[in-house]
Amino acid sequence: MFEPPPRRVMRPLSAFPHQAPSFVLTDIDDTLTTEGRLGAEAYRAMERLNAAGIAVIPVTGRPAGWCDLIARFWPVAAVVGENGALYFRYDRSARRMTRRFWLDRPTMEAARARLQELAEKIITEVPGVAISEDQPYRVADLAIDYREDVTPLPESAAERVVAILEAAGATAKISSIHVNGWFGDFDKLAMTKRLFAEIFAIDLDRVPERVAFIGDSPNDAPMFGFFPLSVGVANIRNFAGRLPACPAFVTASASGAGFVEFADMLLARVAGRSFCAREDHGGS
Repeated sequence: MFEPPPRRVMRPLSAFPHQAPSFVLTDIDDTLTTEGRLGAEAYRAMERLNAAGIAVIPVTGRPAGWCDLIARFWPVAAVVGENGALYFRYDRSARRMTRRFWLDRPTMEAARARLQELAEKIITEVPGVAISEDQPYRVADLAIDYREDVTPLPESAAERVVAILEAAGATAKISSIHVNGWFGDFDKLAMTKRLFAEIFAIDLDRVPERVAFIGDSPNDAPMFGFFPLSVGVANIRNFAGRLPACPAFVTASASGAGFVEFADMLLARVAGRSFCAREDHGGS
């Protein structure tokens, strides 16, 4: 089984190996988006990767309701949502959506009831936070907003939310805008492995180098720690010293521009590889 080496130094993107992965996994908030907006260049970068034969899969903390739309309308091969609670894949030729959940329905409903009680406790005990506006579209986790639609709060507020969740036996992860909490033994990496095994017949423990991951915050740490080709957009430095695992590489640009920078690098290598293949066969 592959065991990634520990990483303490993030290298510049120029040090990325001279290979193009078959898949790009990407966080959404503050990785694809910039100041809460998905810009045209970042969206176009996904389209360009897809056209070049590199499958794009968002791996996000965003809710199931959003993931249904993303799987249907974005140029992606699948989407992992709610920090690993689910994956959705839309087969355009068959016009069929595959929805896979980590927990069975009774377990998920019981967990949601417990999370609702915790939400009320958190709102009372941590001034300034709020239940995320996208909570109605979630099926398995709780999102507490500390920097999206509320007046931005210090990291200490997010840490207080984490402490309350963990004291109740929940898993808690901090993103750039939310604290997500859930009951269950899943995370982004666990569900990503399940997606690849079930949909693509790929054992990621054997071939992690076929995949690159790009993200920006502590809830991406399982992905950073596992994938040799892991990348942080420049704003990952905002969490310096607080990441359980760091990405191997870091872009010069932040947020969506960092994703475009990464995509441009991969696409240049695909183009170069195609050119070399034509030259080897006497093409012009």
